[in-house]
Amino acid sequence: MTLSLHSAATGMEAQQFNLNTIANNLANVNTTGFKRSQVAFQDLLYQRPRTSGTQDSGGNMVPTGIEVGNGTRVAATNKVFSQGELTSTNEKLDVAIQGDGFFEIQRPDGTSAFTRDGSFKVSATGQVTTNDGMPVLSGFQSVPTGTTGINISEDGQVTYTTSSGSQTFRIALSRFANPAGLQSLGGNLYAESAASGTPETGSPGEQGFGTTKQGYLEGSNVNIVQEMVNLITAQRAYEINSKSIQTSDEMLQNVAQMKR
Repeated sequence: MTLSLHSAATGMEAQQFNLNTIANNLANVNTTGFKRSQVAFQDLLYQRPRTSGTQDSGGNMVPTGIEVGNGTRVAATNKVFSQGELTSTNEKLDVAIQGDGFFEIQRPDGTSAFTRDGSFKVSATGQVTTNDGMPVLSGFQSVPTGTTGINISEDGQVTYTTSSGSQTFRIALSRFANPAGLQSLGGNLYAESAASGTPETGSPGEQGFGTTKQGYLEGSNVNIVQEMVNLITAQRAYEINSKSIQTSDEMLQNVAQMKR
């Protein structure tokens, strides 16, 4: 009975973590480029009073053993990098990635971060930046003073049009062997980790990289209906585990009240 108490407690703790993850997904349903997380669970070690395959006192092999688990734990939170819905904004520096890839951003400490949020702005010096003022790398060049038009094609060709002519260059995207291993930094940014591998750069529309869509932003890939189903499932699992604790407590109370 004490084992059931501990096992049920691990289940409640795991479902609380699951609930926190679902709540974060729902909170970011309108966050540009947000990727939902899902929790992976693992069962804990088992107690084995009798192991299968051993011999009993009569010399016969036991076909099945006796084992009882010790509950569950959270093994990982996996980022799901499925495509979010593209929404038209008609802004010249709003760029969505349709397919695989990230934009590279320079953080204040000089290190690189990566994002799917393509809502870019222009600084006072003409530098293309994020909403937080961090410079956008990925091959972006500064916007010249007096620029009258900006055109970004699906293959990453960028053309700045000014009164004195035009300037053309091509941006690059980054991708990872294991994007689920990226470290979430907040602010729609991810950082490279040992699990994600080093970034590979390439041109949009080539070698499996996604294409760029000017005037669009990628929305969150959170499905509200699915998250609500997950929320109800987590709530019911939490309630069932709490019921197990209540039942174990009642059984222990009955034992404590027994008389000879």
